[in-house]
This record gives sequence, structure tokens and C-alpha cells, in this order.
Amino acid sequence: MTAGALISPATSNKIGMAILWASASIAVLILTFILGYILIRGIGVINLQFLLGSPRLSGAEGGVLPAIVGTLCLMMVAMLSAVPIGIGAAIYLAEYAPKSAMTSIITFGVECLAGVPSIVIGLFGYAFLVIYLGFGFSIISGGLALMFMVLPWVVRVSEESIKAVPMSLREGSFALGATKWQTVWRAVLPGAVPGIMTGVILGIGKAIGETAVIMFTAGSSLLMPSSLFDPVRALPYHLYILASEGISDQMAYGSSVVLLAMVLLINLMAIAIQKHYGRHHGRK
Repeated sequence: MTAGALISPATSNKIGMAILWASASIAVLILTFILGYILIRGIGVINLQFLLGSPRLSGAEGGVLPAIVGTLCLMMVAMLSAVPIGIGAAIYLAEYAPKSAMTSIITFGVECLAGVPSIVIGLFGYAFLVIYLGFGFSIISGGLALMFMVLPWVVRVSEESIKAVPMSLREGSFALGATKWQTVWRAVLPGAVPGIMTGVILGIGKAIGETAVIMFTAGSSLLMPSSLFDPVRALPYHLYILASEGISDQMAYGSSVVLLAMVLLINLMAIAIQKHYGRHHGRK
């Protein structure tokens, strides 16, 4: 007698649903435990002085405003460089590139770049951006190094989002006399924006918490940056130093809370953009 004969379809459906619910609940509980533990340990130091002040005594006292500004500057440089390049590459691969060995090599290279360890990208950024190009330890070096990490996520997700746009939109645009580029710009890209924003969110989430890349390229200055060529200490590296060198565990947890809040706000902004374009193009 088979297992299917012992268990009715309704029972097997209930068992499957129970397993799925249990899996989802475990994932949510793990996330809640991690966030709750960090929040409980770090919420005690969060105040205006902490958010708007500068570090003192190597970060044992004072605030994290220079680290917050440094983190935002690094993210801006990374995203302003990665998003246009990534979307441009995705448009080429999805709309213009013929199916050939070269296209396969490009796709394979993008996928390999996504799997390169961050420490390797950090060393490359140090050798190429800091030393060879002479940018030194600076925001521009750190941001461009992070761009190498964000770029493959933007390219791959954007390419799939562009391919997912219904062909009828392209055909209707061509029927009205639009050129290839007008069709891509006016019909395809607006419909692909929700998916592209997913790639941007993944890229930001991967880059904003990186320590190895920033450590080798952005420097470790506790001063407020005044230009893109100034060194900065981003929040991930700041809390790493506080915790690893035993300077202040409480300040490290407080910095972690601020970093999580930044990630949450950035993700909420990106999700709002997703929903805005989704409503205008018939997606939920």
C-alpha cells in the first residue's frame, strides 16, 4: 500500500500547510530574536546627543553623526554609479544583445562578480582605487568599491525585470511608429521599475553592511567629511572597531540600532517607489 493511499489529499494538504507555516514562523522568530536582542542592548544609548554628536575617546563616548554621514555618502556614490551602469547593461543584454558567445560570457562574468568575496573586492579597491588611481582612503574610493558589489545585483535583477515586461507593450509601441529606444524608454522601463527597485534594495542591503570593503578603501576618520576625497568611518566599520577592540559594547549596539534603522528607512523608500510605479502600470 502506498503512502498516498494511507493519507488523504485533504490531510496531506493540511500537513503541507502546517510545515509551510512552521517554516515561515521560525524565520520570523529568528529575525525577531536578532532584532529584539540588538534593540534591547542598544536602545539605551539612543538620544539626540548620540545621533547628532561626534565620537570622543575613539568612540567610547559622544555620538555617531560623522559615521552616519559617511555611510550615506558611501551609499550615494555606490548607487549613483552602479544603478545607471547596471540598468544600461541590463537594457543591452535584454533588448539589444544578440544571443552569442560574447553575451554568454558577459552574463557569466556578471554572475561571477556577484560571488566574489568582499575581502577580495576590498583588496582590489585598495590596489586600484586607493593606490593606482591615487584617490587615497576616501569616500570616492569606498563608494566605487561598493559599486562593484552592488552592480551584479542591479544588472541581473534589472535584466529579468525588463524581460518580464509583456511583449504586447513593445508591439503596441512599434505599431504606433516608435523607435526601439523610444519603446524601451517609454514603454519597457516604466513597467520594469518595480523589479529594478528590488535589485536596488538587494544591492543596498548588501553594501550598507559591508566592513571589509570599507576598511580597505574608505579609511577610518572620525571627523565629519567635507568632500568626496576625505576619509570616513562608516557605521559597520565603526561598530566593528568598538566591539572587536573592546572600546564599548553598548556604543556598538547603539550603532547597530542606528544602522538597522537606516536600512529600514532606505528599504521603505524603495518599496514606496515600487508601489508607485506598480499602481501606474497595473502591478500590485
